[in-house]
Amino acid sequence: MILNPDETALVLIEFQNDFTTDGGALHGAVSDVMERSGMLANAITAVDQARQAGATIIHAPISFTKGYGELGANPYGILAGVVASNAFVKGSWGAEIVADLAPAAGDIVVEGKRGLDAFMSTNLDFILRAKGIRNVALSGFLTNCCVESTMRTAYEKGFNVFTLTDCVAATSQEEHDNAIAKDYPMFSHPVVSKEFVATIGGEAKLTDSSRGYTT
Repeated sequence: MILNPDETALVLIEFQNDFTTDGGALHGAVSDVMERSGMLANAITAVDQARQAGATIIHAPISFTKGYGELGANPYGILAGVVASNAFVKGSWGAEIVADLAPAAGDIVVEGKRGLDAFMSTNLDFILRAKGIRNVALSGFLTNCCVESTMRTAYEKGFNVFTLTDCVAATSQEEHDNAIAKDYPMFSHPVVSKEFVATIGGEAKLTDSSRGYTT
């Protein structure tokens, strides 16, 4: 499969200090999985190569005003954990995109993400369609939460969806591995970043050794 770079976007979900960096409110929860896969370094390389190949780079950070008024009085589930840890407060260091993946000229930063799915409460769908994007690759946090939620919606909306299995991380290896093995193949093409980038305007076959997937 050869992907037209003009029709291809790499979406970076929540590569923010609260997840990626020592001292971040939620870094301790994901650091083990990050280190095992080298996901941050892999993402940095993938972004650089995809950008050079002419693909669109889209950043999808999450943020809330101080006090989390957007979530109502009684948030529950994973968003309750965000509130309890005081994570992703707008204007804070923790909510900033990690320096190594800071948006470059030509990148797009999606604004308004307040929940799990990067399509909800944002204009991501409008941006993708306005730019003629057909191929959407996803990376970021969490493997089984925001990345998976966004993946499912992208699939339902008819995009050709890829998930970069070495550029995602979760709060446990078990959750991470299970999502990639059981859920990702249902709604996307799971593939390692190196092989995905090689298909942008190139001639490489797209394979995922963990699934035996070839296009």
